[in-house]
Amino acid sequence: MTDQSVKPAIDAALEAARWAPSVHNTQPWTFSVSEEEIGLRADTDRKLRVGDASGREQLISCGAALFTMRTALRCHGFEPVVRVLPDPDRPSLLATVRPGVPTKPDEETRLLGEHIELRRTHRAGFTGLPVRDRLLDRLVAAAADEGARLTPVLAPGAVDVLAGLTQAAQAAQAGDRRWSLEVIRWARPPGSSRRDGVPADAYPRTPARTEPRFPQRDYSWRHDWGGEDGGGTSIGVPALLTTQDDSREEWIACGQALQHVLLRAAAHGVSAAFHTQALEMDLLREFLRHELCSGEHPQMIMRLGVTYDGKGAVRRLLADLVE
Repeated sequence: MTDQSVKPAIDAALEAARWAPSVHNTQPWTFSVSEEEIGLRADTDRKLRVGDASGREQLISCGAALFTMRTALRCHGFEPVVRVLPDPDRPSLLATVRPGVPTKPDEETRLLGEHIELRRTHRAGFTGLPVRDRLLDRLVAAAADEGARLTPVLAPGAVDVLAGLTQAAQAAQAGDRRWSLEVIRWARPPGSSRRDGVPADAYPRTPARTEPRFPQRDYSWRHDWGGEDGGGTSIGVPALLTTQDDSREEWIACGQALQHVLLRAAAHGVSAAFHTQALEMDLLREFLRHELCSGEHPQMIMRLGVTYDGKGAVRRLLADLVE
C-alpha cells in the first residue's frame, strides 16, 4: 500500500512527466505505479519507424520525462531513487523511480519545477536579444550534471557546417515519401482536438529567413497551415549535445541532460529550437561526430535564443498514460 505522505509527490511526478519534450510531440511513454514506485516504459507504438528506427530519439524523449519526474519529486520534498534499465528481460521498461529520503528543495530546483509546464519548443528564428555567456556556462554545467556534454557552436565556419547539414538532410527527407508521411502523421490540422503531435499554430506559416538557414520540418506539407508570426531573423546560439558512448543508457542520460538544460534555459527566458534531421541519417551523423564533435556521439542539434512566442501546448491526459 502506498504511504499517503508520498502519494501527492507520486501524483505530481506523473503529472509533470507528461510535459516533457519529445520528437514531434509523440509523447512516446507510458507509466505504471506499484505501491511507491513509478515505472517508465517506452510506448513502441509511438516510435518513428522511418526517422528513428534504432529508438534513439524515443529514449532521449523518455529520458527527458525521467528528469522531469526527478525534479517534481525533489520539489515535493523527496530525493528520487532511480534505476535505469532495471530488467534486461523487459527492454521497454526504461527506468523505475520512487521517492527516497526527505529533502528540502533548493531555489534552483524550485525554479526548474516552476518551468516544467511553461517550457515551449520554438520552431522559427529568434529575436536579436543575446543569450548571455554566463547562462551558457550554466547550461553546459547542467548537461554535465547528467553525464552529457553541451557545446555552444560559436565559430562561424562550424555554424555554417551545422546549417548546411540540416539543409541537406531536410531536403533529402522532404523528397522521400516515407519521411514525409511519417512527419505529417504527427502534424495536426487547425482545430484538431488531438492531444499529441504538432498543432498548426506551433510554427509560422511563413518563417522569417535566418542567415545561415536552419530549416524546420515541413509539418504543413501540401497545406496552408501555420501561425501568423514568422518569428525573428536571429539563429540564436547553435549548440550540440553529445555523449561519449552511444548506448541505450547514454540515450536516456542524454534525455535527462536535455531536459535539465531546457528547464534551466526556460527559467532565464531562453527557448530552444531543435534540428535532428541530420542526426537521423547515419552518414551525416558520423560526419558530424568526427568533424565537429571530437569523436563523441551527437545526440541533439539545437538553437538557443530569446523569443516572445507564448503559444500553448498540447499533452495527452494522464489517464491515457498510466497503466
